[in-house]
Amino acid sequence: MQYLYIILVLLISGGLLYWINTSFDHKKYKNIVLIGLWSFSALFFYKIVNEFWLGPKNFESVKEVRYQQVIKKLTDIRDSELAFRSVNGQFEDNWDSLVKFIEVDSFTLTQRRDSSIIDKELTRRYGGVKTYKDIVIVDTLGFVSVRDSLFGADNRYLNMMYVPYAKEENTMFELRSGFLEQNDMDIPVFEAMVKKSIILYDQDVNLMLTENLVQGVNGVNGNTLKVGSMDEVNTNGNWPKNYKKEQ
Repeated sequence: MQYLYIILVLLISGGLLYWINTSFDHKKYKNIVLIGLWSFSALFFYKIVNEFWLGPKNFESVKEVRYQQVIKKLTDIRDSELAFRSVNGQFEDNWDSLVKFIEVDSFTLTQRRDSSIIDKELTRRYGGVKTYKDIVIVDTLGFVSVRDSLFGADNRYLNMMYVPYAKEENTMFELRSGFLEQNDMDIPVFEAMVKKSIILYDQDVNLMLTENLVQGVNGVNGNTLKVGSMDEVNTNGNWPKNYKKEQ
């Protein structure tokens, strides 16, 4: 439809220019009309260039920068959730609880080593002949703070729940957690997500609608940026590797 509109405007402008040059007799008004038409043509040419070349190019640049920042936050959220699960056996869907966990909880440092002990039952069966069995011994070496392990001296985890570039400053990622039943087992899952329209709220509507329909290996498929899933056991993000080298 846009191309048809352009062709129609060009045909009308060309027709008017031809009519003025061949049928318009009054030189004074002819020059005024010609200046107006050429001004209109220049403005229309600028709008064509902006809409079909500069517009999409600028949109891609803005999208790239904003997606990168959102992905950094989603990656921090994913790492925090995985740490929470390793300690508590499930994921967390409350931001305050997740932040408190990072600040006060610790990982247990352990060391596994192989050993062997006398198998009393087999020794008895074999008439007192010592029989050994292999075991694994887990030694507790100490504890390390979750905060130090994940973020060091950086306190960015305090703001990881806020969506960068959103229109409203305190817009948060949607965070959910729960369990999926697989093979008679309840497996913990989580999902953190934000709609693309929130990140790119101030961009061209048509380009935004096109971005929501993206399906391919080099783009972010669908209308959201997210990490994890409530529908499958998956803790990855839905962005391709060209947005972040390490998923």
